[in-house]
Amino acid sequence: MTSDGIVHGSQHAFPARTSSQGAFRYAKHLVREKWGNQLQVSFMEIPPGKSAFPYHWHERITETYVILDGVGRVRGPEGEFEVGPGEVVVFPPGPQGAHRITNVGDVPLRYVDLDTVGDPDVCHYPDSAKTAVISSLGVSSWRAADAVAYYDDEPDAGSSATDA
Repeated sequence: MTSDGIVHGSQHAFPARTSSQGAFRYAKHLVREKWGNQLQVSFMEIPPGKSAFPYHWHERITETYVILDGVGRVRGPEGEFEVGPGEVVVFPPGPQGAHRITNVGDVPLRYVDLDTVGDPDVCHYPDSAKTAVISSLGVSSWRAADAVAYYDDEPDAGSSATDA
C-alpha cells in the first residue's frame, strides 16, 4: 500500500502478521506500511503477560503508542510506568527513547502504533548488545563483538591495511 490514496477501516479489516518467541508475542495489523510512505500505522495486540519486542531504541524513528484497551507497563531509560486506555506515549529517536511494553493486565493490550519512517532504520537492543539494520532490502543483526575492520579481507587493501 502506498501513500497514493486514503486508507480507511477497522483493525480487523487489515490482515494480521503474528510472531511468537518465548516472552514475545503479538499480532500486528498493518494499516499503512513504511516503505514508500512517511508514516507507518499499525494496530497492535499483545496477549496478557507478553511483550511485542525486546527493549530497544531507534536512531531515526519516532514511535508513538495510543493505548486503546488493556494495561501495559512501559520500561524506559528512567524506569517503568503503567499506561491504559486513552493514554499516549511518544518514544523519540536515540537512547532516551529506549522502550519495551509488556501487557500486565488480564485482557489483550491493544494500541495504535504510529512510526515515522527511515530507510534504513538502525535499531539498538541494549539488553543483548545487538544492533539491527532494518531496510526495504531486509534485516541484518549483529553484536559489536562480531565487528570486523573496515578493510578486513578486501583484496586490494594489502596485508598492512588499517582502518580509516
